[in-house]
Amino acid sequence: MANPKKVIALPTTPPGQPWEPVHTPARFRNPLSKYRVYRNESRCIKCGKCVELCPYGVFTKAGKYLRKPKSYLCLGFECQKKPFHCVSNCPGQALKVSKHPVYSTLGDCRWNPDLLLSTWWQAEWGNLPYTDLEYRTGGSGGGFDRLRFLFPPRRGGGKISHRDISLEVDLNRRGDGRPQIRVSVPWYGGGMSFGSVSINTILSRAQAAKTFNTLVSTGEGGYPEELYPFDDHIVTQVATGLFGVREDTLQRVRMIEFKYAQGAKPGLGGHLLGDKVTPAVARMRESVTGSALFSPFPFHSVYSVEDHKKHIDWMKEINPRALVSVKVSTPTDVDMVAVGSYYAGAHVVQLDGSYGGTGAAPDIAKKNIAMPIEYAIPKVHQFLRTEGIREEVTLVASGGIRTAFDVAKAIALGADLVQIGTADLVALECLRCHNCESGRGCARGIATTDPELEDLMTIAWGSTRICNMYYSWSWQLKEILRLLGLRSIRELVGRTDLLIHLDYFDRDVDDDLRR
Repeated sequence: MANPKKVIALPTTPPGQPWEPVHTPARFRNPLSKYRVYRNESRCIKCGKCVELCPYGVFTKAGKYLRKPKSYLCLGFECQKKPFHCVSNCPGQALKVSKHPVYSTLGDCRWNPDLLLSTWWQAEWGNLPYTDLEYRTGGSGGGFDRLRFLFPPRRGGGKISHRDISLEVDLNRRGDGRPQIRVSVPWYGGGMSFGSVSINTILSRAQAAKTFNTLVSTGEGGYPEELYPFDDHIVTQVATGLFGVREDTLQRVRMIEFKYAQGAKPGLGGHLLGDKVTPAVARMRESVTGSALFSPFPFHSVYSVEDHKKHIDWMKEINPRALVSVKVSTPTDVDMVAVGSYYAGAHVVQLDGSYGGTGAAPDIAKKNIAMPIEYAIPKVHQFLRTEGIREEVTLVASGGIRTAFDVAKAIALGADLVQIGTADLVALECLRCHNCESGRGCARGIATTDPELEDLMTIAWGSTRICNMYYSWSWQLKEILRLLGLRSIRELVGRTDLLIHLDYFDRDVDDDLRR
């Protein structure tokens, strides 16, 4: 019987990228879906015609027994136009297809139901959904959701193949003699602290970063020994609370990240509730089990660019082979902050916009304090160009990067690459229930420190899901570049002429990669 992996042919894996998608189904018996296929058992005559007709594997048999329909594989109402439509061809009129009653309750405006389900699909199969799920934008009505690419009418990149396109990005552009780091994809994993998410989540992300030759940040929770095998793909974070910051771990990595502020909660600092501070977390953070932990908003040792430079020089002295990244939020003078970070000696400047953060970030902060990332990127990009130092700074954007299209849009606005976080968790079947900080919390075993909940997810399953999503993103980015006639992701940096805003454009724009 056909399955979705056979229905949509996957692109050939480019040279140098070892990953091939592996079907990695949901951990739960009944995966959530947009449509529900219902079979009336009293009417069903067990003829098996639905099994013979459906090319998507919705209906299967075990001997003479008809299994429960796999609703998440159903094409939906579009199937009414097909000759293999199960409902109209059922001799006993036993089948019915309707919207799933849970569908409309999923997610939120930024991660709306379609975007959640399409990301789960990519994490399961490694390709784009064949159903009518929207995989490019969410439902926020603003930000990246209002930006579109203006592809040439004749698809100008027709003579360029995916093998001709490079997604590689160099992180050290200062020419200061320190080692070069080249990542194979234009994104790396944002900080998720040991204590805020499970160790299985952390290791799943680290394994995916290693597979795709990119990086992932530890967050401010310290450097668990389980991460030691991934040293060359880890960014260790030095945040205001200095939790778990030790000289021996700073010397292990290739990049050190100073977190001065987080876009989801600028001016508020961090807060890990006492219920999440297990003995292992307390030991790593050198604190007391069960006691809530706070990170102050500022580094109280930094009140000027000169102080900032002392911090960076300190890290460079401890680890001569490491690059230094500076993570800041997006106040109105973020362009001046970026210039100050450059002159202080930073290799990477990361702009963390207001849309970022897990369910632990307060809405009052996310929605009202920091500048949206789509405004901050071009502001900083242009200012660095005016100052004549843009080519010496690696500009990273984060805070609300959900899809491959968001990655491409951020780069077209002026970033060199992006940092992602929530998208990794959604690949692990996060529901966006916004209870990340509650007790030992996450019912799906992602953002938890409870040992029993952690075991809901294995590292092999988690890393494979994230790798599948990365593979799909890589394919989409290469297809975007191909359609634009570009051969490298570097050629897309700052190309705002390739973007339009729907509020100021009066005709339809087609950016559907499936055509």
